Amino acid sequence: MKNQPGKEVINSRFGYYTSILTIVLILITFGIAICTPPLSGPFCAGNCYEYPYADIISRFPRDYYWMYPAIVLTLSYLVFMISIHNYINEQRKIFSQAAVLFAVISTSILVVDYFVQVSVVQQSLLLGETDGIALLTQFNSHGLFIALEDIGYIMMSLSFLFMAFAFSKSGRMENSIRRVFIISFILMVISLLIVSLKFGINREYRFEVAVIAIDWMALIIAGIMMSKIFKRAINNSL
Repeated sequence: MKNQPGKEVINSRFGYYTSILTIVLILITFGIAICTPPLSGPFCAGNCYEYPYADIISRFPRDYYWMYPAIVLTLSYLVFMISIHNYINEQRKIFSQAAVLFAVISTSILVVDYFVQVSVVQQSLLLGETDGIALLTQFNSHGLFIALEDIGYIMMSLSFLFMAFAFSKSGRMENSIRRVFIISFILMVISLLIVSLKFGINREYRFEVAVIAIDWMALIIAGIMMSKIFKRAINNSL
């Protein structure tokens, strides 16, 4: 009988494939989202939709396609953070545990936010039930959808910050991931301050665009580096 792979090998393989999956899902989601530019708010170039957004049915379903991979991506991010938590040295797991908790908060908010759009807003539009849509729809640049995305991606950035302190400074790759996570958090704070100081409560989706770009870029870079770390751990355990 062949020897079964040990716990470390299983954890590393799981982390490796989760890292790759997260990167692929970000690229897919971003590719679909960039093909459906916003038709409302400050970045709208023309043919913009305005309150009460009763005519947005013409954008169904193409403007909602990106949310399906976004839901899977958000869940993949949570599993990715759990994989890192399992990799972290036992003495520093207090930081990675806090990171996972913030990741759970972020994932819960974002999954609900996206699921409401594809399951409530779309269905209501198709049935002609437009009461309350203005507050819920993604076309409202200061509505609930944008507000929930803001706080969801802020929580994601906080999870990066705590995970950064879970990594030791001894390894070159680990130290690089630590810097990426810290820098991404600093960039999130700076973008929030700049947008808030310039526009006050009228942030619209300016900060949302910035924080998504920052968080997704951090995930891509961290995913690439963690896949190498997990691959190295697999090879060392065999």
